[in-house]
Amino acid sequence: MTLPPILLAQSGHSELGWLSSKLLGVTLTSAEWVLWILVVLSVLSIAIMLERAVYFTRHRLPDSEALAVRLAKGDFEAGRKAIEGKTGMEAAVIREALASSAQGADTVEQVIASTMARERPQYERFLSFLGTLGNNAPFIGLFGTVLGIIKAFNDLGASNVKGAAIQQTVMAGISEALVATAVGLAVAIPAVVAFNIFNRQLKTVTSRTNALGHALVGSMRASGRTPDTAARAAEVR
Repeated sequence: MTLPPILLAQSGHSELGWLSSKLLGVTLTSAEWVLWILVVLSVLSIAIMLERAVYFTRHRLPDSEALAVRLAKGDFEAGRKAIEGKTGMEAAVIREALASSAQGADTVEQVIASTMARERPQYERFLSFLGTLGNNAPFIGLFGTVLGIIKAFNDLGASNVKGAAIQQTVMAGISEALVATAVGLAVAIPAVVAFNIFNRQLKTVTSRTNALGHALVGSMRASGRTPDTAARAAEVR
């Protein structure tokens, strides 16, 4: 004899193992907590984006290309004036290089590399959070959607609705569950865009810093003078 569908469903549910029953009980909870996690992560990502944008803007040396040309021509005094009151990788490299110029070009090269390695982590701060969030926020949203769908079908199995009421119950639950996926994508997309933009800006700053360092060291090697001797020569003239 064939059992009715409702009896089959009840029989199948009662035959679940202990672990399966416990996990089903956990997954039947509301998925709203997943949405709250995504909201908190979204607020954090926006705060990081604003903080990084301000940091990159304030720690940028204006007209670094023109300054590199002047340093290549031996105008070291222009470098001293350009970094007055400035912060950031470019200004720090010029400042440290000029301070150690009396020890020769080889030492200056090592100082430049050391300064860049010291300053770079300040630019990379929080970028890993944006990258991780951009990669994983859709999966968090998908997790919320799965929880919502499980709950929708469980509610359907526990109810006695028939016909059009079944379709209405299932579709309402699924549409509510899909909100989590949409929110996850809404959190991930800006984070990925910001991560790529800040990484590109970091590469630009690093390239400009390298150009300034090479211009300074190249001028020292070509003229055989240090910035200190060049400054004294300029005063004699």
